[in-house]
Amino acid sequence: MKQSLLEQASILLLRKGFTIKSLTRTCFDILARKEDKILLVKILEDADSISKEYTGEMNRISSYVNGSPLIIAEKAGDKLQDNIIYTRFNIYTLNFNTFKNCIEYKFPFVKRDHAGLKAHVAGNKLKEVREREGISLNEIARSVGVSKSMVQRYESGESEVTVGKALKLHRLLGPSVFDKINIFDYSKELIHGGKSDVSKKYSELGFDALETKNVPFDIVAKKGKELIFTEIGDKTRSELNSLSKLVDADSLVIFKEKKPKDIPAVTKKEFMEFEKARELIKFLKEFEK
Repeated sequence: MKQSLLEQASILLLRKGFTIKSLTRTCFDILARKEDKILLVKILEDADSISKEYTGEMNRISSYVNGSPLIIAEKAGDKLQDNIIYTRFNIYTLNFNTFKNCIEYKFPFVKRDHAGLKAHVAGNKLKEVREREGISLNEIARSVGVSKSMVQRYESGESEVTVGKALKLHRLLGPSVFDKINIFDYSKELIHGGKSDVSKKYSELGFDALETKNVPFDIVAKKGKELIFTEIGDKTRSELNSLSKLVDADSLVIFKEKKPKDIPAVTKKEFMEFEKARELIKFLKEFEK
């Protein structure tokens, strides 16, 4: 089931103009990019099977690459319904049909959290449509089954509504009165820190740096627009270069002693000797020429 879902998602993304990189034994299965849109996608049969460690790693890495983490699954205990956005550890979770609609910019407005199915009313839009259609506050209140003051709260943007009330509003005023859930709209504060000498050195050079697990690099570092995927050890992983190119990152391999000359690589001693971030960046850019 997972393999079939992986193939469907990959084919869809390719058809819609995304460049993709498939991975194995990592916290995400697909890295996809189209222009400024970057997705980190995990494919599962059951979304409940994902660990907090994996979702945490997806969230942290997404914040560095300006991407959106997603889980595509058939179920989360129960079957996932079409056009509903679920969450697992703060990651949007959806079935393939909903994912397909989102890739085509047909975003849903219903989400499910621990409190059940809800939608968020776009207050200004609700007021605009209501006044354009000549519908009073009282008419909406009667149709939805709430008080006039509650409708006024909807228009001020202060309230979410249950799916039952959302459907009544939808029938009366249409889908434009709800805030759509844009899966590409993701932002998270960078989390930095690490115990290794390399992480600390990145911090000294003015980078935010994160030690990683379950991905083909050991540290991701960012300073302004400069992004670096760093691998530490004497064996390089083949995915590193293609992943870094896909998200406009530089790649760096730090060897213990000897190093090859045909890739961006330094020994640990050489890395620790960099005094300015610009020196490191200049070194990496030399390999792009």
